[in-house]
Amino acid sequence: MKSSFIALMLVALLAIPSVLSAQASFPSMKTVEPATAKAGDVISAAGENLDKDTVADVLLTDGKSDVHVQITEQTAAAIKFKLPDTVKAGRYSLVLRTTTSPPREYQQPVKITVE
Repeated sequence: MKSSFIALMLVALLAIPSVLSAQASFPSMKTVEPATAKAGDVISAAGENLDKDTVADVLLTDGKSDVHVQITEQTAAAIKFKLPDTVKAGRYSLVLRTTTSPPREYQQPVKITVE
């Protein structure tokens, strides 16, 4: 009984660094410019952990449907993406889809308005 408890504690302690490192690479967007755009425009979003190793896709969501955008440039501090010609007018939140397996989606606190 005592040895199984010690083994469980050892496993838990060894798992802590991997959990902390996963949180350290959490992608986030802090700002977006321009805040209002039209279909075909290129948007620039700045934040943290936005590189290709962390972020696979950027989507727009209005809460009912998602729209994939085309990433044109990507660094750890910024992503530029082009709004598709088919995007409808409205207010959208940005969503980041990670490269992890399985992929995770994180809705960002920044929004854009499409005219």
